[in-house]
Amino acid sequence: MPADNNDAKLDLSEKGRKTDGTTISLDRRLFMQFMAFGDCWNTIEIIKELEVTKMDLVLYADVNDPYGIGVLALSENPDFFVEDYREFLNSSSFMELTPKPEFTMLGRTYSLGYELDLEKTLLSGPRAKVLDPEWPWAIWYPLCREKSFETLSEDEQRVVLGEHGKLGFKFGHAGLGRDIRLACHGLDKNDNDFVIGVLGKELFPLSALIQAMRKTKQTSQYLESLGPFFVGKAIWQAQI
Repeated sequence: MPADNNDAKLDLSEKGRKTDGTTISLDRRLFMQFMAFGDCWNTIEIIKELEVTKMDLVLYADVNDPYGIGVLALSENPDFFVEDYREFLNSSSFMELTPKPEFTMLGRTYSLGYELDLEKTLLSGPRAKVLDPEWPWAIWYPLCREKSFETLSEDEQRVVLGEHGKLGFKFGHAGLGRDIRLACHGLDKNDNDFVIGVLGKELFPLSALIQAMRKTKQTSQYLESLGPFFVGKAIWQAQI
C-alpha cells in the first residue's frame, strides 16, 4: 500500500531554540541505566575491575545496606547495555552479587524545546554531573505521573512544571543539589514515566529538596507514584 504523500517523515530528534527563536535539533541522547546489588563483601575488587573497563560507570555505596552497591552506566548507544556492559557484568565479580531488580532503572535524556545548547543538555552536561567527584551523594528514583496530567493544556502544564523547576533551580543556584531528568516511557517494567537523579556534595540538602518538592502542585496532585529510592555515595567514578 503506497504511503500517504501527506504524511511527513517522523522527526524524533530533540528540539531546542536559538536566541532569535529559530528551532534547532539534535538526534542524539544519552541513555543511563541504574542497577543495585547486595552481598558485596569486597568493593576494592569491584573497583579494580571497573578501572580497566574504560566504560562510563559510577559505583555507589548503598547507605541503607552495608553490603549493597549501586552502579550507573552511561552510553549514547543502547546496544552497549546488552553487549559490552552485559559481557562485563557476566564475567566479573558482579556474578557473585545478588541483584536487586526493584531498583533497576533505564532512561534517556531529553530536551524541553527551548534549550540553546542541545549537545550540553543531552550529552556533555548530564555526563559531567554524574561523573563529578565533588558531587558524590545521589538519590535515584523513578516516578509516574497521574494520567490526568496529560489532559491539561500546554499552558497549565507549563505552570505546574515551572513551579517544580524553580524550586530545583533555587537549590542548584545555591550549590546544594543538581538533578538528572531521564524519560523512561516504555523502558520501565513498572510503566514509570521518568527516572530522577538528585546529586549533591552532601546528603541532607538532597533530602530537604525532595521534602520541599512534596509541596509543589506536580508532586501533591499529579504524581501517581515515587520510588523506590536508592540512596548512595559514589566511591568510584570514571574520568570526565
